[in-house]
Amino acid sequence: MAETTDPFLWLEEVKGEKALAWVKEQDAKTEGELKSDPLFQPLLTDALAVLTAQDRIPYVSYRGGHLYNFWQDDVHILGLWRRTGVESYKTANPEWEVLIDLDKLSADEGQKWSFKGSSCLAPEYTRCLISLSPDGGDAVEIREFDINTKSFVAGGFTLPTNKSTVEWIDGDTVLVGTEFGEGSSTTSGYPRIAKLWKRGTPIADAKTVYEGKVEDTAVWPVVYDTPDGTIPTVTRAVDFFDAETYMVAPDGATTQLPLPLFAELKGFFKGQAVFSLRLDWAAPDGTTYKQGSLLAFSLDAWKADGKLPKIDTLFVPTDRTAVDSVAFTKDKAFVSVLDNVRGRIVVYDFKDNAWSEGKAVKLPENGTVSISDADIHSATVMFNYEDFLTPDSLYWSFDDGANTDKVKSLPDRFDASGYKIEQIEVASKDGTLIPYFVVGPKDRTGPLPTLLYAYGGFQVSTTPWYWQTAGKLWLARGNVFVIANIRGGGEFGPRWHEAGLKLNRQRVYDDFEGVAEDLIKRNITTPKQLGISGGSNGGLLVGVAFTQRPELFNAVLCDVPLLDMLRYTKLPPGASWIAEYGDPDVPEERAAIEKYSPYQNLKDGVVYPRVFFLTSTADDRVHPGHARKMAALMESKGYPFLFYEELEGGHGAATNQKQRAAQLAMQYVYLAKQLGGK
Repeated sequence: MAETTDPFLWLEEVKGEKALAWVKEQDAKTEGELKSDPLFQPLLTDALAVLTAQDRIPYVSYRGGHLYNFWQDDVHILGLWRRTGVESYKTANPEWEVLIDLDKLSADEGQKWSFKGSSCLAPEYTRCLISLSPDGGDAVEIREFDINTKSFVAGGFTLPTNKSTVEWIDGDTVLVGTEFGEGSSTTSGYPRIAKLWKRGTPIADAKTVYEGKVEDTAVWPVVYDTPDGTIPTVTRAVDFFDAETYMVAPDGATTQLPLPLFAELKGFFKGQAVFSLRLDWAAPDGTTYKQGSLLAFSLDAWKADGKLPKIDTLFVPTDRTAVDSVAFTKDKAFVSVLDNVRGRIVVYDFKDNAWSEGKAVKLPENGTVSISDADIHSATVMFNYEDFLTPDSLYWSFDDGANTDKVKSLPDRFDASGYKIEQIEVASKDGTLIPYFVVGPKDRTGPLPTLLYAYGGFQVSTTPWYWQTAGKLWLARGNVFVIANIRGGGEFGPRWHEAGLKLNRQRVYDDFEGVAEDLIKRNITTPKQLGISGGSNGGLLVGVAFTQRPELFNAVLCDVPLLDMLRYTKLPPGASWIAEYGDPDVPEERAAIEKYSPYQNLKDGVVYPRVFFLTSTADDRVHPGHARKMAALMESKGYPFLFYEELEGGHGAATNQKQRAAQLAMQYVYLAKQLGGK
């Protein structure tokens, strides 16, 4: 397929006058049609009720005896960063101490700020580095904050808006990666240099500890907190998945950890470096360690002679199990394991120079169990349980998982008594069995309006969750939703992800389309009643699906998507995803991309479903030009579509719950119009 001149390149100008005029026109059309529909107001009311409910679980991080939380509702639009005590949190109405009121801060400074997180110095946690975004994007301003005075520190560590990472080493030293001037960023738009920055000195005088290559994805400062102090490191992300890790000495000297590029460092625990493997590893000791395994070795033994010491194995996956996450308290290591797309927690200890056998933490089964928080300075750990019909419950343990108590539960957002969950498998085009969940009425006797969701990329696992908004706005109206665990994700470990990379990307789309075909074959739905939904990489997924198999679908929710895959590397940070999709500048990989790239495969004279594109002007992760250009191309060919672009919100396409509620209400009006739902 020859590349031709693109008449819509002007839509890649994020705030170009012509582009914004086109966006404004499309937004007005979409709002005019959907907000005038009689269904919009009740859906908006329901969405707002769910998203701003005061009885939501305020998820917390336990630090230094306090519980920290960020909260948004219909009064605190931009939100509150706040904290409370353990006993107060257990009550129905905790007493919160407000640390930063984002609405007040924004009003005082005449600049709307979105809270993007905090990094506080252990073990006192009284000095924090606060990340604030001016538009909800990934680029943030960094400011030092004093918890005791509840104010920003005059003359403290500050950085202007950029894609920066700053980590505490001690009270007067941070490890920083940011824009240091011309040539200091990678082609992906991330920092390629890490420096030691001392309090009271200008950033220009910070000492360089590591420089990556321009073609690397990024150089990330990562400081690990342990009971014995911080362990500063620098991660050189060679690509999105492969990385080198360097220990940083007090004088700034670096030493590379003896791990393969495809190892992922999970952290440090009792003098052990804990890591997992993306590929099989033929280690220097002559042993081959299995892909997806969780392993560890002694830091002291390595430092003694510079050689990789004895490796211990904590967990070896089966075809249906995978490590999902790892977290540490002071005395235990907790591993979240996926078992046929359901979760469980296993706890390990390291004592007398040996790892214990993993023991299961007693928690509910047959849903998603995740580690909500773990405190490295105590025995405090928190878990969350949920499934498609069971609201979230937060469990606490103050004794390293020996005993767990349910502390908070989310109330039912809809009556789930008339619904059921089924897990089904279907053979994809190459014979691989692809599991998917169907959630719908118990008394279903014929096809119903159905919403199919998947992600299928970057080893992201799509596990059962209490989908409050879809439950209230879709399921409770008698419809069906389906979650597909297609390849590209991490549900069955790295092998599930590796199967859909680069030249094998079509497998991901075959899996998704195979699930759609199976839903129709089983009479769960019909093409006229089947809608699909995906965001980001999932937006690419549904873009491919409707251009390859338009006859299967009648509605497409395409959120913050990649769509022009021949130019995705030209739009930062697109180059960082070459390890996932391949490089359009490499002929063999370009040939594979050309076959599925939605923008290049929209044809004349085809009956396509009417697509609803959602994006954000402030999205600095996936460029809004993808959605804009695809919609404009459909417009030029006379195909119907809906397009809505939020001016702020970054990759989430919203900075507050009111924006999210309005978007959801419009999307579910659209689904009802297209699929015949109530």
